[in-house]
Amino acid sequence: MKIIILGAGQVGGTLAQNLASEANDITVVDTSEKKLRDLRDKLDIGVVSGVASYPDILIQAGIRDADMLIAVTNDDETNMIACQIAYSLFRTPTKIARIRSQAYLSQKDLFRNDAIPIDVLISPEQLVSDYIYRLIEHPGALQVVDFAGGEVQLVAVRAYYGGPLVGQELRFLRQHMPSIDTRVAAIFRRDRAIMPMGTTVIEADDEVFFIAAKSDIRAVMSELRKLESNYKRITIAGGGNIGLDLARAIEGSCQVKIIERDFQRARRISDELARAVEFGWRQRPLERQVEIDPL
Repeated sequence: MKIIILGAGQVGGTLAQNLASEANDITVVDTSEKKLRDLRDKLDIGVVSGVASYPDILIQAGIRDADMLIAVTNDDETNMIACQIAYSLFRTPTKIARIRSQAYLSQKDLFRNDAIPIDVLISPEQLVSDYIYRLIEHPGALQVVDFAGGEVQLVAVRAYYGGPLVGQELRFLRQHMPSIDTRVAAIFRRDRAIMPMGTTVIEADDEVFFIAAKSDIRAVMSELRKLESNYKRITIAGGGNIGLDLARAIEGSCQVKIIERDFQRARRISDELARAVEFGWRQRPLERQVEIDPL
């Protein structure tokens, strides 16, 4: 497969290294000749120095017959324009872009072929804030992974003494919850993976991975441990993109406090969240507190 990677930073360099090892034809584009030289010294790949969104630079990189474009520069606009050019001028089949700004990500109809044609969006900050949000949704969970658009979830919990299913075989799970469809996918016991079977006995301190409908997660968790109360007050240390995205997500159900060192940044966060309430973007008024770290 012929793949063009825009951006030779940590993400682009790691992608190039992993994809080049799979016998793909890789070309990396970046404005830093040093980064390109370092990559070329380590990997058998092509490199092009220049602005990643310029058509002539993309042509030098081989966009005319590329199978995939991966735009992971540090600039959202460059990534979007590169994907637009790849689609409009060269009909590149697959276009992947890293977009970090919530101002773009919040517009659901923006990324499609009749607007900005990006097939797959990568948003590192959004992935992290979504992951933390899912853990807040299920107090006591070790991991939560969405499937089927969030309708189904894979959840990991630690089994404790007193859980109805602890000390029993997995085959009794159906008897405990006849109306809930769930499956145990894996068990980790003392850092060793165990393939779950009907006769497998769940022990205290096992990490149990199960999959179920989102609405049934707490019911299944209650078979393995005592349920914890929902979180009511949450403090977020840091008002960066992740902290702000997380505050937006949880402010409708929790009292949120953000601690931010930069006074101007804290003021902007406060104003932005206040506008969200004013224009009805949230379920209820935010009990909002923004503190300034004096250090």
